[in-house]
Amino acid sequence: MKMKKFINSAETITDEELIGLGMAFSDVVEVNGHLVISKDLANADRVTVVTYGGSGHEPALQGFTGRGMLDVAAVGDIFAAPSGQLVFEAMQLADKGHGVLLLTLNYAGDQLAGKQAMKLAKKAGMNVRQVITDEEIRFDPNGEDNRRGLAGAVPMYHIAGAAAKAGKSLDEVAEICERYAKNMASITVKVSDATHPMNGMSFGDLGESDMMEIGAGQHGEGGGTRVPMMSAKDTVATVAKPITEHLGLKSGDKAFVMINGCGATTMMEMLILYKETVAYLENMGVKVVANMVGEVLTVQEAGGFQMNIAKWDDEIEALWNAPAHACNFFKE
Repeated sequence: MKMKKFINSAETITDEELIGLGMAFSDVVEVNGHLVISKDLANADRVTVVTYGGSGHEPALQGFTGRGMLDVAAVGDIFAAPSGQLVFEAMQLADKGHGVLLLTLNYAGDQLAGKQAMKLAKKAGMNVRQVITDEEIRFDPNGEDNRRGLAGAVPMYHIAGAAAKAGKSLDEVAEICERYAKNMASITVKVSDATHPMNGMSFGDLGESDMMEIGAGQHGEGGGTRVPMMSAKDTVATVAKPITEHLGLKSGDKAFVMINGCGATTMMEMLILYKETVAYLENMGVKVVANMVGEVLTVQEAGGFQMNIAKWDDEIEALWNAPAHACNFFKE
């Protein structure tokens, strides 16, 4: 079937969407080529936060640039990391003399770009730290442990931004983010495939089958286990069990829950999944103190969701409650 997408040219998708982002959220960000810059950066006298990644995952990652969130996001082409040079330029632009924190999702292209950017930054004498998110956990005991970085990076953007605005040092902000990264876990459940918006190529072969894949990664790279479709309640129980066991969650703990839609999953479904996840955790005696439910890190029109759970402490909860205003994120 011919791909149906409202685009003008496959070659200009990212350029045009970034222009549109700058126009739609002109009170929050400005766009310079493939750099999305928070307007809060102009008067920042603190540690600053930078991230980067390919387009095609909207609203992530650039949509979370703004006050109390990311200071600069470097954007690559569809599903492709930006160059290390562009990431370095983002770090230079963000540097306000208090240090720059670079947040990286664990994918090969992103890791390579991050290493190049960090090398250039250190050569330039910049004070920089890097934190890598790799919260995907293995669902199939016999499968590959890919440790891919998924949507769990997004709430951490606010934790980092809030810690920076609170006046914490670069080492302190990095330590908080490293602690956050170690205390969260995600699993993806995929039910239908996405198409590449530049060429119409399908990501996977689930097609019209009655199967779903648990542990499918971000783009549907595979490495998961295919099982027949289940109800929301049964799916949540199947996925939440390994996540909670991995985190060592127990009665009396506090948790953050994200149900991230992969692009084609309805809000109706996500809310039901969230309800079941809260019920599962409450049955364990775990208190859900915050959440994100909706499309956060997508892959075009892929069907499915990511469940992300993070074990929180009082400091993380306080940072989360700090105000923020980004393109696709708002907290009073």
